[in-house]
Amino acid sequence: MTDKTIYDNLTLLGGRTELPGSPEDAVLERVPNPQEDVRYAVRFTAPEFTSLCPLTGQPDFAHLVIDYVPAGWLVESKSLKLYLGAFRNHGAFHEDCTVSIGRRLCDLLDPHWLRIGGYWYPRGGMPIDVFYQTGEPPKGVWIADQGVPPYRGRG
Repeated sequence: MTDKTIYDNLTLLGGRTELPGSPEDAVLERVPNPQEDVRYAVRFTAPEFTSLCPLTGQPDFAHLVIDYVPAGWLVESKSLKLYLGAFRNHGAFHEDCTVSIGRRLCDLLDPHWLRIGGYWYPRGGMPIDVFYQTGEPPKGVWIADQGVPPYRGRG
């Protein structure tokens, strides 16, 4: 007989998992926050995020930084990695990708606070940085700077 845990509802961990065909098809999983009584920040960094230009089909690359202060739920990291990977064959502008990720995580987690920084590498000579935030960070929680310098080229 096994004891029931907060992780019993997870379906992606523990085995081989195929990359979803699209962000819409991706399953994002969550687990109850065992430290719900404490306000703290969580950071996920995806320095090799890719999507496609919706007009040309050419790849676009970004460094994503996702910070959130969880309430009752935590995002399961493998499901987040697969969700982000599903953008590899998804055509959308930088703004749409970045804000869509932030909104989907908010819908899933209902966190106290969330922000995402999308630091996109230049195409056509112009980098585009996109930022989404749900409001002011909660007082008393240390929120580190995202630490991604502005694009300076090769010099």
